[in-house]
Amino acid sequence: MENEFKLPSTEVTIPEGLNLITLGAGCFWCVEAVFQRLKGVEQVVSGYSGGFVENPTYNAICTGTTGHAEVIQVYYDPTVLSLSELLEVFWTTHDPTTLNRQGADVGPQYRSAIFYHTPEQEKLASTLKEQLNESGVFDSQIVTEITGFTNFYPAENYHQDYYNQNGSQPYCQFVVKPKVDKLKKHFSEKLKN
Repeated sequence: MENEFKLPSTEVTIPEGLNLITLGAGCFWCVEAVFQRLKGVEQVVSGYSGGFVENPTYNAICTGTTGHAEVIQVYYDPTVLSLSELLEVFWTTHDPTTLNRQGADVGPQYRSAIFYHTPEQEKLASTLKEQLNESGVFDSQIVTEITGFTNFYPAENYHQDYYNQNGSQPYCQFVVKPKVDKLKKHFSEKLKN
């Protein structure tokens, strides 16, 4: 079709020896804080993915009308942390059964999403999602969107490394810290020293 809608696309560069996956699991401050602490994760960048507006701002994203999810790009060393382990952390540290919502954060920008960069990532994510649904680990079915990566726009500088820079703020204490604590409880062997 000539008028078929096409999402804007952006290029990503993946340093040699690393892999990249783009994940959405609610507020990116929470997700960034969790994944920064994992052995094998070399870099985490907060931003916006999957939308139809080019170069969106945080204020635009918050309206829920741009199509983007708040996400993190995780650059990781697959010889230290496998994609399977990374996705286990992803599904354990947020609620993948709530559509467009994580706790009090509501809207499509807070959806649970995996934006895969390779067919192997798609296959593994889909297989693990199916296995988790069949296992009954969660009370409801997982609604995590598994979609091919099209675009990523880094969030404004003040959103980067947010929890590490602003850990004493109320939102960080009441929303982000419990997710970091859950990570420490369930995955202590995977944490950086």
